[in-house]
Amino acid sequence: MKLKNLIKQIENDQKKENVPNIMVGDTVRIGFSIQEGNKQRIQNYQGIVVALSNSNLNKTVTVRRIFQGIGMERIFPIHSPLIKSIEILRQAKVRRAKLYYLRNRVGKSTRLKEKFINETKKKNNNT
Repeated sequence: MKLKNLIKQIENDQKKENVPNIMVGDTVRIGFSIQEGNKQRIQNYQGIVVALSNSNLNKTVTVRRIFQGIGMERIFPIHSPLIKSIEILRQAKVRRAKLYYLRNRVGKSTRLKEKFINETKKKNNNT
């Protein structure tokens, strides 16, 4: 039991506190740090969240974007120190836990229906 408690304590120390509540179908912009030689810069990756893996410290988000007609997916560990910012741009109404069906589609068929949230609800959730 002591080992489990020790592991939990270490994981809680490594967790980020200000992580937004990301859901499948959200359009997100993730800023992550890239090191090129001696320089370090932040590169943004914007796309639709296709899948979530919720396992405490190892929480990951799979983000899909279309670049020059080719679909690209990238998996980001949320609590990594390389992730500098996460911003939710839009939320979509989805009925699936994983949106892998978007891989086989191009164009208008990849559109998701946007979920509109009242401004009063947004303000109440932030406070």
